[in-house]
Amino acid sequence: MNHLGIPCSIRNIPELDPAFLPLHVFNRAFLADARQPVGIAVERAGGQMAAVETFIHGTPEMEAADRYYIERLVKTMLWMKGGFRIYVRGSEAMADYLRSVYCAGGQQEFDWDYMANVFEHPFEIVTADVLPEAHDEPKAIGGHTEGCRIGFDAGGSDRKVSAVIDGEPVYSEEVVWYPKTTADPDYHYNGIVAALKSAAEHLPRVDAVGVSSAGVYINNRTMNASLFLKVPKDLFEQKVKDIYIRAITDTFGDIPYSVVNDGDVTALAGAMSLGANNVLGIAMGTSEAVGYVDREGRITGWLNELAFVPVDANPSAMRDEWSGDIGCGVKYFSQDGVSKLAAPAGIELDEGLSPAEKLKVVQKLMEADDPRAAAVYRSIGCYLAHTLAYYYDLYGCENLLLLGRVMSGKGGDALLETCRKVLSDEYPALSAKLRLALPDEKFRRVGQSAVAASLPEL
Repeated sequence: MNHLGIPCSIRNIPELDPAFLPLHVFNRAFLADARQPVGIAVERAGGQMAAVETFIHGTPEMEAADRYYIERLVKTMLWMKGGFRIYVRGSEAMADYLRSVYCAGGQQEFDWDYMANVFEHPFEIVTADVLPEAHDEPKAIGGHTEGCRIGFDAGGSDRKVSAVIDGEPVYSEEVVWYPKTTADPDYHYNGIVAALKSAAEHLPRVDAVGVSSAGVYINNRTMNASLFLKVPKDLFEQKVKDIYIRAITDTFGDIPYSVVNDGDVTALAGAMSLGANNVLGIAMGTSEAVGYVDREGRITGWLNELAFVPVDANPSAMRDEWSGDIGCGVKYFSQDGVSKLAAPAGIELDEGLSPAEKLKVVQKLMEADDPRAAAVYRSIGCYLAHTLAYYYDLYGCENLLLLGRVMSGKGGDALLETCRKVLSDEYPALSAKLRLALPDEKFRRVGQSAVAASLPEL
């Protein structure tokens, strides 16, 4: 396998996607004889910084490979950690190239616009003689059980709320709602308040409120979230950025609260379930949702939006309709990943079906031991093994929690079995270090909203 003049070799290839080229494999082959030092740093909120020292070839014949490697590295850093300013040290030409793709009308316009909006700062690329040092501000959060608390979990199809007294749930409620298709932000606000009041009726008082919600949250503010996809931009600024803050303070006054990305809350729940830290949680559902708890049991404040992190260097990889990019995790570890592989497996799916309905068709075939469906899950398991080698390089995680609709039933078992086999064969050292786990009964019993209640410190 050769890409941009870089020879790559892998033993385990997804049977339904033989052109798959793990980005992790390409990167290692690229760096094998790259000698020109280059530094990349990404600045995000509060002066926090991610920094990487790496190499390129720096020759005219390897220019395309150099550009590809650095651009994919920058994209990975942006969606793993977030940022609005890129520092480049060691190559003015590479800085100019990045400016040509991360701009209005450029190849990575989506990323350029998204990050500028999230961090409320124009996106820019600058050169530096000295690379800024890496700097993080992780926060110890969650695990607080004392007092009377409310936990709210905002999902795309239902909202959940729990009333918790000294760590024990005394009431929980699940209500269907339609946030993704509703443009009126008052609909969202009223739904949140209704849930909070419903839980409060079962408590003698309310000491704190914790919120788990899909999206990007900085200082408890909603910077971007698919839940509010239909809300016009002006109303988003006026009524959505502080929607959880308003809902809590309007209802209960000045009490402690915390609003956290649902992926991080999932990872926190996983850490509580596993009795271990350094946990990466991956939920394969509508998209690829990810959260991370570090070695000290803290959340990092990183974006962890690995759905947009590239995993496949195949130039013909499937394109994501929203971001416009190719080879990113959303098309490999989600309902879309199952749908994508159905056709080469010989499974015909009605295009009028939603991704969730298509998944159900394949799951039903899998329950009937259909070999075509089994090939779909084995292929995803192979994808995952190669990608975990990349994620391990990024996070150094020792525990991996796998959940979501794609992981349910016989398909999830087949996926996990293949993943373990490929890890053992292709990455034996990693296989010995990485603990793969599925949610247990304790995890399911605690529930996302109950864990959310433990987020604020009194």
